[in-house]
Amino acid sequence: MNDNPLLGLSGLPPFSRIRPEHAEPAVRQLIEANRQALAERLAAGGPYTWENLVDSLESHEDALERAFAPVSHLSAVCDSPAWREAYNACLPLLSAYATEVGQNEALYQAYQSLADQADELGLDAAQRRVIDNALRDFRLAGVALPMEQKARFKEIVQALSLASNKFSENILDATNAWTRHLTDASALAGLPASALDQLAQNAAHQGLEGYLVTLQGPSYLAVMTYADDRELRREVYTAYATRASDQGPHARRWDNALLIDQILALRHEAAQMLGFANYAEESLATKMAPDVDSVEGFLLDLAARARPVAEAERNELAQFAKSRSSDDFTLEPWDVAYWSEKLRLARHRLSEEELRPYFPAPRVIDGLFSLIGRLFGVHFEPVETTERWHPQVQLYALRDAQGHPRGHVYLDLYARPEKRGGAWMADAVSRRRIGQTVQLPVAFIVGNFTPPVGQQAALLTHDEVLTLFHEFGHGLHHLLTEVDHLPVSGIHGVEWDAVELPSQFMENWAWQRDVLDLISGHVETGEPLPDSLFQRMIDARNFQMGMQFVRQIEFSLFDLRLHRTFDPSTGGRVQAILEAVRREVAVIHPPAWHRFPNSFSHIFAGGYAAGYYSYKWAEVLSADAFAAFEEAGLFDPVTGRRFLREILEVGGSRPAAASFEAFRGREPTIEALLRHSGIAA
Repeated sequence: MNDNPLLGLSGLPPFSRIRPEHAEPAVRQLIEANRQALAERLAAGGPYTWENLVDSLESHEDALERAFAPVSHLSAVCDSPAWREAYNACLPLLSAYATEVGQNEALYQAYQSLADQADELGLDAAQRRVIDNALRDFRLAGVALPMEQKARFKEIVQALSLASNKFSENILDATNAWTRHLTDASALAGLPASALDQLAQNAAHQGLEGYLVTLQGPSYLAVMTYADDRELRREVYTAYATRASDQGPHARRWDNALLIDQILALRHEAAQMLGFANYAEESLATKMAPDVDSVEGFLLDLAARARPVAEAERNELAQFAKSRSSDDFTLEPWDVAYWSEKLRLARHRLSEEELRPYFPAPRVIDGLFSLIGRLFGVHFEPVETTERWHPQVQLYALRDAQGHPRGHVYLDLYARPEKRGGAWMADAVSRRRIGQTVQLPVAFIVGNFTPPVGQQAALLTHDEVLTLFHEFGHGLHHLLTEVDHLPVSGIHGVEWDAVELPSQFMENWAWQRDVLDLISGHVETGEPLPDSLFQRMIDARNFQMGMQFVRQIEFSLFDLRLHRTFDPSTGGRVQAILEAVRREVAVIHPPAWHRFPNSFSHIFAGGYAAGYYSYKWAEVLSADAFAAFEEAGLFDPVTGRRFLREILEVGGSRPAAASFEAFRGREPTIEALLRHSGIAA
């Protein structure tokens, strides 16, 4: 297929020409070319150098990564039967090829020879890091296994790839399958005008009169937070909480239970083949945390600090709701968001809806770019392009203070039925040196924010603003790297429990008065956020923070213990482990029919398996890093450039602990996180 737009890529992806039928042929052709190049290189033998081994093979691997990046991306943001088929056809090819390379003993020995000659070859720290990581990854791919076990390991990797993707597809299908059509606005009493407009637009897109409630994030959250009709809240909660399960309105149609069991069993089998007691141990082999006991101790310590605060918050909420309902009222999970909003309004006179008009998306984006410029001396310029996958997509070029190009970023921020839920950053192109030139990075930043209604700009909640800042932190980590070796440039090679440092760090700025002046402006008047409203925001910042804390700890402990205690003879005992964790740390207990694990895509379809604790682990780092700006001055240029130099630019070229200490001058401490969260040390 000589005209395949996924072959011979340079510059930005040609989205207008990429079709599902291009995906599999391109991947097959590039894999075969890579196999041939690798075989020729190994057949030529040594002596091996960085240039004739790592550099030469990296160019072939990069061609494959660049071709598959838009395929993976389009399957996530433009879901269709054709894209699913194309994506699923590529997965076994890629997983088989990756395992084949990872188990290549001759290649492993070639890399080992570079490690043994590092001093003589004059390899720098980043190059040594690439080789050390590669040797570790060879071992984790089963390079030392006997031949028959290598074959089984390869089967496991392929099966895991397909099972994880099917898990994600089931969630999307279950989410899109349920809707509630309402013709009378009175059934939606309590919802603000912005939410009603969105639900009306949902209905109009389906050719319906009235309003259409869906399980997409903006619709679900609006109903759960504002709908006065308790029965409607219960109905929507039930549909959402039972997605892809044996319960609820679509029971067993897209049930992920068997996939969960399959994924856990395969992970456990592979981990034991590699000599680990369980998958949790294997997961930590590529992370900062020293061992599983340390992670569990970290989480339990946080739980001990946060749970008393969370219990007090829960009790206060229950009493508040009861006082405004009836003596026999019992707080149920579908009441929590609704009455929490009422309590926040009563205590702090603050509603997310009151804030929304001050955060039109274009103003937020421009302000975010201004902040990044002040901190790191770079700026973004809009780029007009027809090479995009949806009319709402925006493209920006990133330049340094001298105007030199540093990369590009695509923004795709709004919820659509064909888009996978959640928010994320993904790399389209990674920085690497090619001869005398440098291939510049390109990032995708994707959200599921409240879409614009009609011709008006999208109005974001402050929570959505925080999510945008978070994902942009990941984007900066990818875009601002100065490392020229792809395996450790940007986010590559960064330990997974440190990769959230820049993202969570960026969230802090969305609470600062000077930054809010940059990102806010009333949609009608352009007036910045009033001082009185800002003060109420700050007063409410840690509202129910204890409950949020223990919820994240609940997810993290569940994930860790699920992978640590798996027993092939008894299975995953998924629900039993979750209930045990909830008894230990949770303050809100869902009903027995709740099926949270069935849509926990972070650990079953993402990169967080036995690693969900990374959010809290990295939050210690990010809070302590932001404290440096609090100490020196929020916009202190020296501190900003030091964060740029020691954290963002170095990417994965050295251990994350070393990068943090180079920035902060010491090891991290937990005090800043507890202070920022309003939890006593």
